Amino acid sequence: MSEPSTAPYRPAGPLQLSGWFADDGTHRFPLRVYYEDTDAGGIVYHANYLRFVERARSEMLRLLGLTHGGLAGASGVSFAVRRLTIDFVAPARLEDTLEVETRITDTGGASFAVAQTVRRDGRDLARADLQLVMINQAGRPARLPAPVREAIDALYKKQMRD
Repeated sequence: MSEPSTAPYRPAGPLQLSGWFADDGTHRFPLRVYYEDTDAGGIVYHANYLRFVERARSEMLRLLGLTHGGLAGASGVSFAVRRLTIDFVAPARLEDTLEVETRITDTGGASFAVAQTVRRDGRDLARADLQLVMINQAGRPARLPAPVREAIDALYKKQMRD
């Protein structure tokens, strides 16, 4: 009989595709590095870290009940990245299993900020800080719709407590 796992609880089933929320409210999103993500040396090409954090953010929002298509259809709004900084700490390599951690760091009337960390085995590989702004169909800033505001604020407050 095998030893019980000491790994953090991860829900089974479809939610696994979207990652999960840890007890402290951070969102965790697992991914694997494929050949298409790397350069000729088998190291993740720098621009692909942006794809990794975008996927993680989108899946965090999905778990909150907020989809890009749903927001565009119901409210005529969408998210746009206003500002992004990224620090590359160490390389990820072909076939690595990574985890992207996402935290809400600030909220505003038409925007919110997140800090995202890409890790392998608990070691930071890249850190990204982003400000996302809500825009309408004309590309102008728009206030966060009430369901978005409530979900983001609730998550932010949980993360600030822990």
